[in-house]
Amino acid sequence: MTTVSPPQNDNRNDARSARELIAFCIGEQEFCVDIMSVREIRGWTQATPLPHAPSYVNGVINLRGAVLPIVDLAARLGFPRTVPTARSVIIVVRVEQQLFGLLVDAVSDILTITDELLQPTPDLASDLAKTFVRGVMAIEGRMISLIATDNVLPQYQAVA
Repeated sequence: MTTVSPPQNDNRNDARSARELIAFCIGEQEFCVDIMSVREIRGWTQATPLPHAPSYVNGVINLRGAVLPIVDLAARLGFPRTVPTARSVIIVVRVEQQLFGLLVDAVSDILTITDELLQPTPDLASDLAKTFVRGVMAIEGRMISLIATDNVLPQYQAVA
């Protein structure tokens, strides 16, 4: 576990602004999600494909009796699709009432950071990139992007 914080004179605010993140790899790049949205991390399980599903959806798996959609996060971010290996994992996240899995290459770290370390997504990034990346941080020589899990799946509005 890595704890990183900028130098400060007043440590009273550290606990309030600290957040924990789960870092993971997609290819050679590192990303992370807020640990509060993570329900579990499980090994790769073959998903059952769904007809006419978006290209970034691998399919669904049975998670203790619940149908769980699996998103290939690499494909969703515009990278080549993930070829699952023995190291691949599914990070099960909850966004509001929606539970879904993120297929990634491997979990790399648990980070404890302060909000000051998170920099905004650079203006050079496309609007689509800004949709999926909340910010970027440099930690121990690594560049890690914070994924906006609430934007990974399309938003569906109920028809009244």
